[in-house]
Parts: sequence; C-alpha cells; structure tokens
Amino acid sequence: MIKIQNLSKRFGALQALKSIDVTIERGKITAIVGPNSSGKTTLIKCILGLVRQDTGTICLDDVCVNGTWGYRRDIGYMPQIARFPENLTVRELIDMVRDLRDLGNVNEEELIGTFRLGDEIKKPVRTLSGGTRQKVSAVLALMFDPKILILDEPTAGLDPLSSSVLKDKILGEKTRDKTIILTSHNMSDVEELSDNVIFLLDGAMYFQGAVNDLKVHAGESNLERGIARIMESNGK
Repeated sequence: MIKIQNLSKRFGALQALKSIDVTIERGKITAIVGPNSSGKTTLIKCILGLVRQDTGTICLDDVCVNGTWGYRRDIGYMPQIARFPENLTVRELIDMVRDLRDLGNVNEEELIGTFRLGDEIKKPVRTLSGGTRQKVSAVLALMFDPKILILDEPTAGLDPLSSSVLKDKILGEKTRDKTIILTSHNMSDVEELSDNVIFLLDGAMYFQGAVNDLKVHAGESNLERGIARIMESNGK
C-alpha cells in the first residue's frame, strides 16, 4: 500500500500538486487520470523519488520514504517514452539493467517469450520500432518481480495483440497482490484494467474511488464520458 498525505509541489509560479491525499491499495490497479498539466507526471515522479515534494509524506507499507532511495528497488517502472542507449542490442540492454540492479528473481527469458521478442533480441535498440521499444520497456519493468508497478501509458504504440498480452500480464500481476499504478489517456484501457481511479485537475485531486463510483458521480454510463462531463463542468 502507498499512502500519500498533504503532498504539494511547486515549480516556480506553477503549483503542480496541491495538498494531495491518496491511498493506493495493494492487490488493486489504480489509474491516475486527468488532462495534460493536471499533475499526473509530477505525482508519479514524487512516488519514484525523481522529484522531491515541497510538503507532505509518502509511505510504503507504513514506512515513510521521504529522502531515502532504497525503496525504489521494489518498484518496476515503465515510462511513457523510455530512453535507452541506442548502440546496445536488446540483449545487452537487459544484461546491463540486470547487472546494475543486482537483484534476484530475474525472469527476463520468460518475459522475452511472453512479448515475442526472440527475433529482436540481437538487434540494436536504434533499429527498433516504437512498439517494440515499448515491449522491451515492459520486460525491464517486470523482470525483477517488483512489489510495486508504475506504468505510464503502457499500451501506447502497441498493436492489438501486444496490447492484449500486456494487459493480461498486468491483470496477472494484480492477482499476485502487487500494488499497481497506471496512467493512460485511453479511458477504455483504464476502464478495462483499473479497480480505482484518481482524477486530477490543475494539480488538485478531484476524485478518488472505484471506477464505477466515478461514473455514477458524473451521471454517465462509461468512464470516458464521465471524465469529459467532469472536465466540462469545471471549464476544461
């Protein structure tokens, strides 16, 4: 479980996060959604320790992690756009990450098979398509069997088959009692995968709860229309 209290972050004149209070439950998939510049990326970077908040606390399983870094070994992170060393092959990249993290429970061969990367494994990263890079990023996020998964637009750029494979993998990780956070502009993906949703507007948390509860709150039958209705009522 991740518990965040009174989290605020300012970048100059921009108040990116405004006193966020959030509980992200273990064994569930929580989606963080909102329009551009709503604070989603800043919130994720604060959890990852890539951005230091101005106020507030972040606690994992009742242990507050502010100012520390060791907890990040329990996180698998799949960024929206991964930046890899272009001269390495996929195999060299995977080996490098494994050596850098120096952790057990490495299951990269199983994941290479799951995402059908066998034909790409010896190719330089610079030659890969966007979708293939996304699959490599998924392998790197999952290969250490992390307790926490943070997935930023995980299905972006994937073909329907690869997207389906990744979604099945994410749902399988949920059954193993993982704490899973995802962001997506694709509300059908959010509705398909997520148990709970955190909706941010202008750095403030507008809604936190079950996906179905947000739809009821907005008076709409699907999540995309519910989000659109809330944004419209707030002048967005």
